[in-house]
Amino acid sequence: MADDHADNRFDPRLTELILEAAGEGVYGLDCDGMTTFVNPAASSMLGFDDNELVGQPMHSVLHHSHADGSHYPREECPIYAAFRDGQVHTVTDEVFWRRDGSSFPVEYTSTPIHRDGELSGAVVVFRDITARQRAERDLRAALDEVQKLKDRLVAENEYLQEEISTEHGFHEIVGDSAPILRALQAVQVVAPTDATALITGETGTGKELIARAVHDLSERRDKPLIKVNCASIPRELFESEFFGHVRGAFTGAIRDRIGRFELADRGSIFLDEVGEIPLEMQSKLLRVLQDGNFERVGEARTRSVDVRVIAATNRDLAAEVAAGRFREDLYYRLNVFPIPLAPLRNRLGDIPALAAHFIESARVRLNRPGVRLTNANVATMKAYEWPGNVRELQNCIERAVIRAAPSGSLDLDLPDGVSSRAAPVASGDSAAATAAGILSDAEMRGLERANTLAALEAAGWKVSGAGGAAELLDMRPTTLASRIKKLGLSRAD
Repeated sequence: MADDHADNRFDPRLTELILEAAGEGVYGLDCDGMTTFVNPAASSMLGFDDNELVGQPMHSVLHHSHADGSHYPREECPIYAAFRDGQVHTVTDEVFWRRDGSSFPVEYTSTPIHRDGELSGAVVVFRDITARQRAERDLRAALDEVQKLKDRLVAENEYLQEEISTEHGFHEIVGDSAPILRALQAVQVVAPTDATALITGETGTGKELIARAVHDLSERRDKPLIKVNCASIPRELFESEFFGHVRGAFTGAIRDRIGRFELADRGSIFLDEVGEIPLEMQSKLLRVLQDGNFERVGEARTRSVDVRVIAATNRDLAAEVAAGRFREDLYYRLNVFPIPLAPLRNRLGDIPALAAHFIESARVRLNRPGVRLTNANVATMKAYEWPGNVRELQNCIERAVIRAAPSGSLDLDLPDGVSSRAAPVASGDSAAATAAGILSDAEMRGLERANTLAALEAAGWKVSGAGGAAELLDMRPTTLASRIKKLGLSRAD
């Protein structure tokens, strides 16, 4: 049995069967370049019967021209070179020609055959690489598209950085410090996706501006961005605020009401101060984040929405989770892409640009065109720790613009050497506030109202045109019209 097995291994018929079963094309040549053998795979790819090829000069039948149709001289053929120099030749970028006159790309190896120490011909093994080349072209096209998108992102980033270095900046985001640039880079990365973004930072750092930038750079920019201030919603009304209710669902529900998630369908929802959501409400929020389903209060019908969630918090949600005040699964669902915002005291280099932006806004609105920022003002502001961050800076600038001297110099009322942990003046302590020269929000609105009314009286209630109130206030007539409506001003005043 062992001897029979050994004989079978060298059975010429077995070798022939192997060649016939091979998926690659195989054919043999003698030293004159005449075809001596063709396997079925080769015949199939070339479109010839094997009896049409055997005895024929291989080069003139299927290798006579280059891919562009130009003549391929026999003496340059690597296949024939194998039985001239006795070396193996491998080629990856040529074509073979079919019986119907068409060609196809091939990869082949021509190996010399020796018999009794003499070269007797060559064996050629080849494969059709059409599919591989197509896949390579598709891959190159895909890579080119990725590169185009990358180049576009780089260009948009450069544009964004140019914008934020100007007075108004991108989406009112002003500054060019490293923390701001990192935050804006994060915005550009996450905005085109539908991933949930969690914006973290102290109060007054501009979390809402970042949320708006994420929405405006997304594919949902033409749909609404619905804002929900979770800190201002009474505990018992969270579910109705988020998901709506039907008439009669509870006392006071006199009509059906659409919730914020439904309003944001196909758009984005901004959950500001998300850490304030009651624990019992968090499971329902988690459900709508996971599968987009919810029910209005008092209704059994399940509704579906397609909403991109952007959340923000000034709390340490990981610590809230550890304390049992925030669901861990909801935290991880929200924290898919974190965007941390640095406090103003960690980006003091942005103060001059921010101050200039707020001065421009305030002097137009309050009709104080001569106000200017000095180096001394900047030094004073950089020496302060800004516990209220950008919002506190804005309020400080507006007060200073109102109190500016006739020369236009600002009168900053920042406390000397007070840290960010200093207690603010109590709102009810009017004497202290008066001593510090601080105006309340109501007083500032009153000043704005009085200033606008004075301009209208001086112009004889003419809003636009030469000598109109808009010209006196140095603002657009449409802006003044909006302010008149907002302040509720009329000739009766």
